[in-house]
Amino acid sequence: MRTTITIDEHLLAQVKQRAAATGRTVSQTIEDAVRESLLREDERPHRRFKVKPWHGGGLLPGVDLDNNAALLDLMEGRR
Repeated sequence: MRTTITIDEHLLAQVKQRAAATGRTVSQTIEDAVRESLLREDERPHRRFKVKPWHGGGLLPGVDLDNNAALLDLMEGRR
């Protein structure tokens, strides 16, 4: 697939050097770098986020967590 990207000129010069040194095209070199980056990201251990319960009295009267606009109004004191 053909696409257009904007890339730093110094980075592009490095890509062109790597492509020439390995006998590959600039496109192949960029594809390989992106593919490798995505694979490394997938292999990183994902840190789990743990929610600590708060044992308060629950929601305040009139709070509807499904209504973003009303919740924002309530939090900003407009209600």
